[in-house]
Amino acid sequence: MTNDLRSQAEESMESTTSMSLDMQEKLHQELDGAGPDEATIEQEEARVKAAEDASLKEHEGQTPIIFLDDIKVTFKTRTGSILHPNLVHAVRGLTLRLWPGETIGIVGESGCGKSTTANVMCGLQAPTSGKVYFKGKDVTNRTAADRRTIGRVISVVFQDPATALNARMTVHDQLMDPMIVHKVGTPEEREARVHDLIGMVGLPESALDALPSQLSGGQRQRVAIARALSLKPDAIIADEPTSALDVSVRAQILNLLMDLKKELGLAMVFISHDIQTVRYISDRIIVMNGGLAVEEGTAAQVFNDPKDDYTKLLLGAAPSLLHPDLSEQEMQNADA
Repeated sequence: MTNDLRSQAEESMESTTSMSLDMQEKLHQELDGAGPDEATIEQEEARVKAAEDASLKEHEGQTPIIFLDDIKVTFKTRTGSILHPNLVHAVRGLTLRLWPGETIGIVGESGCGKSTTANVMCGLQAPTSGKVYFKGKDVTNRTAADRRTIGRVISVVFQDPATALNARMTVHDQLMDPMIVHKVGTPEEREARVHDLIGMVGLPESALDALPSQLSGGQRQRVAIARALSLKPDAIIADEPTSALDVSVRAQILNLLMDLKKELGLAMVFISHDIQTVRYISDRIIVMNGGLAVEEGTAAQVFNDPKDDYTKLLLGAAPSLLHPDLSEQEMQNADA
């Protein structure tokens, strides 16, 4: 970083009176190019492994829907020489199990590797090393048959419904399309399923004849969720599903996801940069930083007793926009 940029950043830091001492120290480390030492990384890995072992013991006898075993993903950039291009280590040795009926929240800043992890889970990205297991079967090098099978069991809800939906297809056709592609049911059964889905996500029947451009952002995301449910999947991967929506609509979509999870027994991977949103919806939380899982535990453990400095930084920097005064007791009452 140049001296000018450094001085501007330090001036900005000094002028922000609300910034905590930990955040100031973190910023100074980034300015000086300092990163975590080997001992810190080993401590983080040990904590995450202990949390994974506890989860494995809790679900003893069950087979995870998806199991990522020491996954690493490395990208080559366009910088550097032809023989020695610069590399970006998006994910560095992540182990993760998604159990039936469980919601895992993956949280971290932009570029931490959370979306790359989701892409590996649903088959959009091949890992550089490590193994991917689907219901106990190794699908690291997936065949076309594997992709079709996984596509019926795992669905994805993307960040921006405006780009995830086909602008020229009506809502009816958007919901019908996955069933036609996977040859699910008779035409009559598909039609009945479309009407069930639109009611399931709280939209009127008249929405079936609308184009995506005729719907609001929240309505489009409800359509995207309905389409993800069309094949009756075991799990949904929701990649920042509320970040493109107004704050007033976010809670509605989160409540919808939670209701569907309870009603249908879905497993879910919920990805967000907002740790408070992840807390609201997740059973277990994984905090990622620089491609590493730096902390893992139940929502209560991560919020009540965070161990990693980066987790504490996120907690201090992200006030809740949904329930600013929500206590642990209130969360328990809401679950009940």
